[in-house]
Amino acid sequence: MFEVAVICLCITAVLAYINHRWVGLPGTIGVMSIAMLISLCIVGMHHLGLGEISVPAMAFLRGIDFSIVVMDGMLSLLLFAGALHVDISQLRSYKWPILGLAVIGTMLSTLIVGVCTYYMLHAAGLSTSFWYCMVFGALISPTDPVAVQGVLKQYKAPDSLNVVIAGESLFNDGVSVVLFSLLLGIAIKGAIPQAGDISWLVLHEVGGGLALGMVLGAVLYFMLRSIDNYNVEVMLTLAGVLGGYLLAKKLHVSGPLAMVVTGLLIGNHGRDTAMSDTTRHHVDLFWELVDEILNAVLFVLLGLEIILLTLSWTLFGMSVAVIVITTVARWLTVGLPICLAERRMRLPRGAWKVLTWGGLRGGISVALALSLPAGPSRSVVLALTYGVVIFSMLGQGLTIGRVIEKSIRTENGIKE
Repeated sequence: MFEVAVICLCITAVLAYINHRWVGLPGTIGVMSIAMLISLCIVGMHHLGLGEISVPAMAFLRGIDFSIVVMDGMLSLLLFAGALHVDISQLRSYKWPILGLAVIGTMLSTLIVGVCTYYMLHAAGLSTSFWYCMVFGALISPTDPVAVQGVLKQYKAPDSLNVVIAGESLFNDGVSVVLFSLLLGIAIKGAIPQAGDISWLVLHEVGGGLALGMVLGAVLYFMLRSIDNYNVEVMLTLAGVLGGYLLAKKLHVSGPLAMVVTGLLIGNHGRDTAMSDTTRHHVDLFWELVDEILNAVLFVLLGLEIILLTLSWTLFGMSVAVIVITTVARWLTVGLPICLAERRMRLPRGAWKVLTWGGLRGGISVALALSLPAGPSRSVVLALTYGVVIFSMLGQGLTIGRVIEKSIRTENGIKE
């Protein structure tokens, strides 16, 4: 595992250098684009009979359990780092829009995408069970907090819009993981659980994750406040995140939600009253560096994993159709409600366009897809997931700045 981590870090560093030196795309999008181009070249060489070049690359990537690397490794650190700089007072002022989008919006999107994908695949002759299509709806509906916040850093959107987008993306992945677990269980067992079992799963996963996050945040706050040594305090935050996520896994509660709550508590009350200026500077610097490095590694892996996909023109066509479905579902569940209630939610005119187009999908969707059990349904779901993620990062990620400019700044008369 150490060897794999070293190779991934070296590849990421080289691609980041190439992007910064010659390409000039936004950081995560740039390294993913270059990695994806390299992957396509390797696939092309394989089809041309140059197997000796592609075999080592495929063997290396098959040795990486992407689901474990992302869900059990990177995600805890990235979510904590993302929540660390979210203003909880602003988040509280937009709590109802955020909760509505993260919970109701994700559930409705799962239903719309799952049902539409099922009928689309059957019309194309790709027999995939209804429940596996619903599983796809659950894993592709949430926006990726890593991708969203990485793009938001590049552009100067109004604070209110940043809070809603960041808040939704931080919380809706926890909802999606619960839905994913429930629907995958139905797909595998072929039986729908009782309402009581569903209620218990939701209460245990979501409620347990929120409670663990509050307890962990309170413990870390007390420990940080009782000393003034930035080396020890940085170490405490790192240990709290990694240990807390492991504990959440052992308790079978939502680790993502626990990390978001912990990050919000430490990033607000902890930074304000439990840290000196020196400690605050070093903690912020450390977590910004962790965020940048892991962000880059994650999207390099996303680009390289294309080598392992089973590609066909039928799946390519289905991916295009699914991109349309997920975009329309995003508009119906997020864009339309925001459009109808922009003034009531105190959001700037045109916010619904940014929220619709800014719903980026990333590593979490791919990690969930890769965690599916082997079988024909897994291959179809994985190909469709990659199609949406690639379009999301390259299509939406590279144009969201223009959408912000035209939809927010122009309509509201905001100047640089």
